[in-house]
Amino acid sequence: MKTYEFDAKSLVIETFNTLSHFAGVVLGIVFLTLMINKSLLIGSKNLPSFIVYGAFFILMFLTSTIYHATFNKKIKAFARIFDHTAIFLFIAGSYTPVITSIFSGNMRILLLCSIWLLALGGTIFKIITHNSYDKYKKISVILYIAMGWFAIIIFKPLLLEKSVKFIILLVLGGLLYTVGTIFYKSKNPVYHIVWHFFVLGAAIIHFFSYYFYLIS
Repeated sequence: MKTYEFDAKSLVIETFNTLSHFAGVVLGIVFLTLMINKSLLIGSKNLPSFIVYGAFFILMFLTSTIYHATFNKKIKAFARIFDHTAIFLFIAGSYTPVITSIFSGNMRILLLCSIWLLALGGTIFKIITHNSYDKYKKISVILYIAMGWFAIIIFKPLLLEKSVKFIILLVLGGLLYTVGTIFYKSKNPVYHIVWHFFVLGAAIIHFFSYYFYLIS
């Protein structure tokens, strides 16, 4: 079995990385359960979109957990592909209940197709470039941020349809994700832990915005 050689510091760092996003997996399961229960209780027609969001919430944190938890070289390289592509899928999954709740008809279809095609494109990009991770890291970050702020396109309808509190939480979560990429880009492995907590915090904030202001 080929394994990475970890010193004590690296082992501690990877342990924190693993545990931080395993917490995301656990929270994702709890959040998905809460959203399903509330949607069923109030008879929300948008339940499928919240299931999509919750499923990809769990998937993103799960792939990250597996990637950081393994010491097998081949498995780790393979897991990194899923870790990175899951980010694109989670972004699209996060937009799905927002778009579904606000738009209808052709506009809903157009926006959903757009965000999921972007996710597909990002996924293909990461698969094609997985052997040149460092070379394309900056491009990946730009793609993550650009797709994350896709919300600017639908900002006016958001203001008209949803409460100010929902908008504030949505923007706050987006800012946390964006600021977190500063640490993601760093070559210092300690900063990757910081990135993980930014992601976890942003994901939690977005969940609360959905649970309290979107499921209605």
